[in-house]
Amino acid sequence: MNADVAPEIAVVVPAHNEAENVGPLIDEIATALKDRSFEMIFVDDGSTDATPQSLVTAGSAHPELRVVRHRRACGQSTAVVSGVRAARAQIIVTMDGDGQNDPADAPALIDKYKENGGDDWLLVAGHRVNRRDTWLKRVSSKVANGVRGGLLGDETPDTGCGLKVFSRQAFLHMPAFNHMHRFLPALMIRAGGRVLSVPVNHRARMQGVSKYGLWNRLWVGIVDIFGVIWLIRRSANPDIDESSTQ
Repeated sequence: MNADVAPEIAVVVPAHNEAENVGPLIDEIATALKDRSFEMIFVDDGSTDATPQSLVTAGSAHPELRVVRHRRACGQSTAVVSGVRAARAQIIVTMDGDGQNDPADAPALIDKYKENGGDDWLLVAGHRVNRRDTWLKRVSSKVANGVRGGLLGDETPDTGCGLKVFSRQAFLHMPAFNHMHRFLPALMIRAGGRVLSVPVNHRARMQGVSKYGLWNRLWVGIVDIFGVIWLIRRSANPDIDESSTQ
């Protein structure tokens, strides 16, 4: 990649204590996007294990990799914000650092984004049709998605899927807050944009321990849900007829 030319795509991956997973994930991303102009931005969110060393090792084989490090754990949403801000590319692909999202699905989501205009106000979200999680995690996610969808009307069956494609500019215009990554479809619709969902593969976690459970998937997010409702009710997005502005 020419250092003087911005890549087309930036893959932003937040990672907290994922030492065993980041290396294989980086290899898979590079393989999936080998025919595209891309960069990878891994955000080490205050890991206390060997994640920093794993990223250094991976970087020696992948010049497309850039690493942003938080000195302390700030949460997934803050990590995503740091990664998007650091990106040079204008098309952002996000995925989780645990390897459960399949990088091989990224090209299909990118193509869907481009086929539908590839504009700033379009978000393409992955839909994990066949979840490879524990029973508790599947149930808690289903409940959380149902509550969010019912209250926010975000028209998205799986807002919790980390695999998403959107424009850098649109994301940076959204209000940043803790857990915002769970509400990107609602925030896109609030801004007058569109959301499309695409079925994607989902894989069992191979290494490490999940950072999420029932409490931080649902109950901790209740306050955030009502905060997003407040934002939506106070947003002003007039339906402008562009022909009248000519």
